[in-house]
Amino acid sequence: MNQKALPPLNWLRAFEVSARALNFTHAADELCLTQGAVSQQIRQLERHLGVALFKRLPRGLGLTEEGQAYLPVVQDAITRLAVGTSEIFGQHTRRPLKVRGSLAFFVHWLAPKLAQFSLAYPQVDIRYISNIWVKELDGEDDLEIRWGRGQWPGLVAQRLTWDTLFPVCSPALMAASPLREPADIGRHPLLHVLGYEEGWGYWLKRVGADQVDASTGMQFDTLISTLRMAELGQGIALARSSMVAELLAEGRLVAPFTQHIEASESFYLVRSSGAEQHPDAVGFSAWLVEQAHRFK
Repeated sequence: MNQKALPPLNWLRAFEVSARALNFTHAADELCLTQGAVSQQIRQLERHLGVALFKRLPRGLGLTEEGQAYLPVVQDAITRLAVGTSEIFGQHTRRPLKVRGSLAFFVHWLAPKLAQFSLAYPQVDIRYISNIWVKELDGEDDLEIRWGRGQWPGLVAQRLTWDTLFPVCSPALMAASPLREPADIGRHPLLHVLGYEEGWGYWLKRVGADQVDASTGMQFDTLISTLRMAELGQGIALARSSMVAELLAEGRLVAPFTQHIEASESFYLVRSSGAEQHPDAVGFSAWLVEQAHRFK
């Protein structure tokens, strides 16, 4: 049987990034190339393989059946190559992978998944440093997880969550004083997170309950604090959907209303544009984005 010659690695890398982003412009930003260069590499790869890998849709790109089948093969190969290179040639300069990010994201989203990553990449040591406020990315950190709109000059951002906003409280609070409509929120203390653009005032206005005074209640500098206070029955927190799935499933919190408002901000994986990435950072990024789409 005739074997198809292996395509160049840069074509495969262009395919992997484009398939993740489903957008040649975003892929070009991540690869530090022009959109035309990425498109050309994809065309060369498709010509080499003899099949189309992408479908050009009215609102973007989609993968063909061949593209969907090829993507996990390419991702696995690139990750193995990065890890193998690090193991063989980086053993004398091994260092932990430094990730800075939200404590709430770590506790409620990342921590339950890290055991799986450790099994797949036992040689990678992660140093996660929690931060409250966004600061300029410096050379000390490989990656950062930020809450925002995904647009930071000089940085490449990959989306990790697709959030909606809705109130949560403890089952005990709900049983003692049932919340039947959003206006009933005014009977209880509100738990605020400093620094979020879309807080209680935003949600109450969107659901038509702006008669509730959104200026009262306790204020905290982390979302994890408000969720813990809500769990203890000390008030009502405004949750981000990606942060409370486990708490709701376990019955530690309840969501009284069906009004879920789409958030304009989300969590993003961020790195410096054009900076050379450590192989461990490449592997962790690919794994993290894969997890994000799996739990989307």
